[in-house]
Amino acid sequence: MTFRPVAATSKAQPALEGAGVHLQRVFGFGDPSLTDPFLMMDDFRNDDPRLYSKGFPWHPHRGIETITYVLDGQVEHADSLGNRGLLGPGSVQWMTAGSGIVHQEMPAGNAKGQMHGFQLWANLPSSLKMTAPRYQDITAGDIPVEGDDDGTVVKVITGSFWGKTGPVDGIAANPMLLDVSVPAGRRKVLPVDTRANALAYVFAGSGTFRDASDPVGIKVEKEYRGTELNIRDQTGNRTLVRFGSGDEITVQAGDEGIRFLLMTGRPIQEPVAWHGPIVMNTQDELRQAMRDLRDGSFIRPAG
Repeated sequence: MTFRPVAATSKAQPALEGAGVHLQRVFGFGDPSLTDPFLMMDDFRNDDPRLYSKGFPWHPHRGIETITYVLDGQVEHADSLGNRGLLGPGSVQWMTAGSGIVHQEMPAGNAKGQMHGFQLWANLPSSLKMTAPRYQDITAGDIPVEGDDDGTVVKVITGSFWGKTGPVDGIAANPMLLDVSVPAGRRKVLPVDTRANALAYVFAGSGTFRDASDPVGIKVEKEYRGTELNIRDQTGNRTLVRFGSGDEITVQAGDEGIRFLLMTGRPIQEPVAWHGPIVMNTQDELRQAMRDLRDGSFIRPAG
């Protein structure tokens, strides 16, 4: 067995999307090869409805799949295929945009006005860029949950893990997406596909991810008596961890435990031409998508 070292860590950054939704951009619009087959991830959490209630009105997608995972509050979805759905806590929406889809996502808070969820974009290979759009809506009760004797709990959203298989199927990148909770002070080893890229996004608690030798947390700057110190702190809330190669990931939970999304997927390794919500392989394909939007042919007839 080979432990995966930590290749890099980064903090989510504030961003404004849709009709004025305040969120945290975990990664995206940088070098897509670093997270291939994943393109972008947003963490939208807030307890002030004024900062998210206008949502994400009608907008197009082509060439990607979008994954929305709701923790608190709810998201109402509608699209050009005629699908409508309401995602509650623990629910997942997996939308294959393929040749083109137009949709909207409108968030609403819980009784306290709190809203928390994630959206992840996965790339499609060139052979499936123009596949027929598809929509899958999965309720919390349909997502298998597996626990271990030490109190670790894993929700298997997609892929197979610990004998459980997630309910989302037919995905081009064949990814694994897990919601992992490790109790305080526990050390856990998690198996991953050696051929896949692996990312972990910490959204509660803290801990260290380590290889066979030294723990690695996020590098932070702190000031002591007027001098800035670069030290290694525990990897905490809103931190992305990108791993090197290997077939196991090790996490040591901190004093409050740790909860993170573990994402793995085999890289597509194709050129990426990206303009907003449309991701193709070439600039010519992007220009064609823009023409399709202008002349009304963006949505292809079924069949």
